[in-house]
Amino acid sequence: MTVRLSVNVDHVATIREARKTNEPDPVTAALLAQMAMADGITVHLRSDRRHINERDLQIIKSTIIIPVTLEMAATDEMVNIALGQRPHVITLVPERPEEITTEGGLDVKTNFDNLGSQVEKLRQAGIKVCIFVNPDLEQIGESKRLGADMVEINTGIWADAPDKNKRWEIERIQKAIDYAVQVGLKATAGHGITYHNVSEILKIKGLYEMSIGHTIISRSVYVGIQQAVKEMKELIIAGVKAQIS
Repeated sequence: MTVRLSVNVDHVATIREARKTNEPDPVTAALLAQMAMADGITVHLRSDRRHINERDLQIIKSTIIIPVTLEMAATDEMVNIALGQRPHVITLVPERPEEITTEGGLDVKTNFDNLGSQVEKLRQAGIKVCIFVNPDLEQIGESKRLGADMVEINTGIWADAPDKNKRWEIERIQKAIDYAVQVGLKATAGHGITYHNVSEILKIKGLYEMSIGHTIISRSVYVGIQQAVKEMKELIIAGVKAQIS
């Protein structure tokens, strides 16, 4: 069984918003990714709407047939949008207005009560909930206690680590995924994964899915969305086969 690939199309909308025009269209990108055999589409609806907006989400959700994951902050505004659009999965992430991209995992322990009320609303609506966390066993345990279905392990710390620390960081991710699976959570990974380092992530056992965006959209500038997705899928399949053999 291979690792699933969910393609994040946020940065197609980033290019569009640079000129406040109507192109390129993230909906078209999602359709092309689907045609290239992506297993899912991910979008992050931010409070400042810096890239994806509600219309993008609505059309993507109603157009494509593969699962849609909506990344969002655990606010009343975002939960209400999610309840209206009903994506397949909600991934709750921390969000700061001044950040360039998501900087780290949610502190589930500190924000347990607020997160709990929001997770309950989503689960009652039949939406699966994923929590974006650092590879920390306590945060994963709190995510399980919260009622989450999945955790997405932040691989950005590993991706940004100096070479001398990378082995330790990958071991930490493996322990985190082992623990998630042990307590009954599906384990996904995302942040900082590229064509150049994905083979290392694929050595991790127990991984269900990867959410990859920036590197695929960057590659698509040169070769197109379909080819960029195809190349990543081929790397994933080859990486999984290498671990089996």
